[in-house]
Amino acid sequence: MEGLTKIEDLGMPRVVIVGGGFGGLELAKSLAKAPVQVVLIDKQNYHGFWPLLYQVATAGLNPDSIVSPFRKILGEQQNFYFRLAEVESIDATAQVVETSIGLLRYDYLVLATGTTSNFFGDQQMAANAISLKNVTDAIELRNTLLSNFEQALQIGDQDQLNSMLDFVIVGGGPTGVEMAGALAELRAHVFPRDYRELDLKQMDIYVVQSGPVLLKGMSAEVSEKAKEYLQDLGVEVLLDTRVKSYDGYTATLSSGRQLITRTLIWAAGVTGAPIKGLAPEALLKSNRYQVNEVNRVVGYDTVFAIGDIAQMATEKYPDGHPQVAQPAIQQGRLLGDNIIRAVGGLPMQPFEYYDKGTMATVGRHRALADIKVFGKQYHLTGWLGWLAWSLVHVLALVSFRNRFAVFITWAWNYVTQDKGMRYIIGKVKAPLAEKEVSKAIV
Repeated sequence: MEGLTKIEDLGMPRVVIVGGGFGGLELAKSLAKAPVQVVLIDKQNYHGFWPLLYQVATAGLNPDSIVSPFRKILGEQQNFYFRLAEVESIDATAQVVETSIGLLRYDYLVLATGTTSNFFGDQQMAANAISLKNVTDAIELRNTLLSNFEQALQIGDQDQLNSMLDFVIVGGGPTGVEMAGALAELRAHVFPRDYRELDLKQMDIYVVQSGPVLLKGMSAEVSEKAKEYLQDLGVEVLLDTRVKSYDGYTATLSSGRQLITRTLIWAAGVTGAPIKGLAPEALLKSNRYQVNEVNRVVGYDTVFAIGDIAQMATEKYPDGHPQVAQPAIQQGRLLGDNIIRAVGGLPMQPFEYYDKGTMATVGRHRALADIKVFGKQYHLTGWLGWLAWSLVHVLALVSFRNRFAVFITWAWNYVTQDKGMRYIIGKVKAPLAEKEVSKAIV
């Protein structure tokens, strides 16, 4: 594409940030008073708090409770510019990025593009499964979930009925565990009121995990407790098991067992979302950029990567830091300081990750946390873990409006044991064919 994007040149170093996730947003904020021009490019005009996506997908929160427009978050920042666009390629020699709206010059380029779902080359799985990476995915999953139950009211064939009511979740990390817990609570408290004509005992929920434990990376105590909580809620946990194939109706497991479901939720893995243009040597097998101790992409002086797309090998993290929010936030904050130092002619400081711990929830009064306080690690479960999880997630939201909305909604849900966002608006994944729906007169 020819021509530069229409952005005023302020006559100062320009920092172009690609991606407004946790790392990109923190970087932009940290440069608020720096003598630089900050340009953020994203294909969405909002920042999303993705740890709560599963609650949107299970009707616990409205989508606008976990998103906030970039222009609202950073609108008062005088050196900030936003463009709704997609970066298509990088010319590191000319220090220009090609976007869907034109060319954009940079002095410092920061890639914070995050990840996308990794189906490990299984095209059939990619076509039939539902992943959970953004608000659109969450809304589609909620629509599909509710649509399944609406259609189930008209089905007479038992196999078809079970296919609509059963759910398979692939992946036993935080997303998979939290999704399973939320579905179990819908089955216990909400659906019996909404769908009195259905026998909810036929609603089966499966978590299929390829490894021997849930919540890999958390403590053994917490991992075992997560399994216990899920089983108490009636979720079947299948460890050391893989889903070999899924055609939209039958999920075939590595054990040979077959599960019939119209809804398979993919939470099994991610891969980096790189941009073409940099040397192949800069990209590792994980599809993440190889970066040094200051998050500079190897082989480049003015190109950096932070968050999930960056892989910084250290003695403690030889395969890179965990792909969660905290490393991205901390890298974004430090890189902002380092760019200020570089502009002032000072050397950059190396990044060192401070692990504050990991949390997951399996539902009401059932949460799990490995937290570090003053160098000591504590394991929280049950009601105390659930309270800590709730508090941390409310405070981590980027705006007061989001915090207030989530707090009020959660308080109402807690008192009523209800999830009020049960509406179908927009796309439904793989709707049941008309010929499969019973035509019986009701």
